[in-house]
Amino acid sequence: MLASVHSAAVIGVEATPVLVEIDVARGLPAWSIVGLASNAVKEARERVASALVNSGFEVPARRVTVLLSPADQVKTGTAFDLPIALAVLAASGQIPAECVAGLCVVGELGLDGSVRPVRGALSMARLVRQREWRALVLPEANGAEASLVDGAPLAGATTLRDLVDALVRGRLAAPAPSAHAAQSCDDGLDLADVAGQGMAKRALEIAAAGGHNLLLEGPPGAGKTMLARRLPTILPPLTAEEHLEVVAIHSIGGVLPAGVIPARVPPFRAPHHTISQAGLIGGGSGPRPGEVSLAHRGVLFLDELLELPRYVLDAMRQPLEDGRVIISRAAQAVAFPARFMLVAATNPCPCGRYGTAGDACKCGVNDIARYRARLSGPLADRLDLRVTVAPVALSAMHAGGDEASASVRTRVIAARDLQRARYARLPDVHANAQAPARALHGPHGATPAAQQWLVSAADKLRLSARGYARVLRVARTIADLDGADRVEQHAVAEALRFRGET
Repeated sequence: MLASVHSAAVIGVEATPVLVEIDVARGLPAWSIVGLASNAVKEARERVASALVNSGFEVPARRVTVLLSPADQVKTGTAFDLPIALAVLAASGQIPAECVAGLCVVGELGLDGSVRPVRGALSMARLVRQREWRALVLPEANGAEASLVDGAPLAGATTLRDLVDALVRGRLAAPAPSAHAAQSCDDGLDLADVAGQGMAKRALEIAAAGGHNLLLEGPPGAGKTMLARRLPTILPPLTAEEHLEVVAIHSIGGVLPAGVIPARVPPFRAPHHTISQAGLIGGGSGPRPGEVSLAHRGVLFLDELLELPRYVLDAMRQPLEDGRVIISRAAQAVAFPARFMLVAATNPCPCGRYGTAGDACKCGVNDIARYRARLSGPLADRLDLRVTVAPVALSAMHAGGDEASASVRTRVIAARDLQRARYARLPDVHANAQAPARALHGPHGATPAAQQWLVSAADKLRLSARGYARVLRVARTIADLDGADRVEQHAVAEALRFRGET
């Protein structure tokens, strides 16, 4: 007998329909799964067989053939366990075939018949809403995530037995609302915790207001990491659309806890400096998103920047420029969004003491040159602001009077609102850092005097065309923080100073 159940697979950040077809025929008892199935999918036969028996059903003592269609598309993950089980029950006559008609089913099965969460539930809910199926049947633990998609019909499943009983009765129930569906990321950090460092704080504000990349350089203990970790506290909250993008990527990447939906705060990712290129950019047999994609719409903080291999650092050049990563494999090419702010921290030399008072640094000139050469010119050109973070005197540690994150965030949000209105007609442009060169001129560009001064300075400093445009973008952000319609000369001068060109 034949039976089929609709399911879905996630490729990149989008879900695509998959039809699970089952043929239960005469012959020696055996299972075969075809359709470019990965090892995790092929192992479903053991999980499904045990779940059927332990749920009170029979495993057909016949030859079972499972086809995952389209057969030329790679299938990965464990989300096909539940649709395979339901299709086997329908093909063997243990449930009516019409019970599963028009449903999209996803879920991993435990050996006891429990239905466990899967990755990419939000993307699958989007697919179901577009195709107007009856409902998306998914694990109960994925209900909070999938419910973020307005208008998507959902049905929760906790065990195979309970799901089959509900299908037979025709009484599918929506997933129960999760008590953890609004996880807060308030960890008590505040910019006021950082004593002094006025230049670095100003750079953080400009970076947050325009979405610019930032490099913090200074000796150990100067406060580079402390500053970087407080950047999310001054960033504006995510919009509803950005929140869905972030949750979808985190679900596919496996970093979203089941039943927990983060608040609308930009993500902050801080991988260790021993991370591999695949871990940073993305990859694997899947492939899966890397840290640059998990930081989408947020901050990627790379501490000890120059300790990373140069080829790993240079792999970020394309996502920094294009806002996405394309991972090519023999069978497919997958694109992941990667629109993030890069915040990096590094020591000035191998020992970290170069430029400090006294004779603390023992590094030779050649050692320092080789160390700094790990940051290639093209990548350095993409760092909009560079700040030297000097140690704060102990006498100033408890001086007080530092501005809190809330007041800085108010100015940042006001500047971002100006930019959203300015670039409303440009797709995927929400901040000055993403603005095309043509948008930097015209009625909101630099004044003639500021433009002439910048051209003269760029010639003297031998700025590249990219560097020139990035200075202009930073200057536009400084003007937005001041509430100015045009970019004046003082904004250009401050942008050049933070670039380290003067």
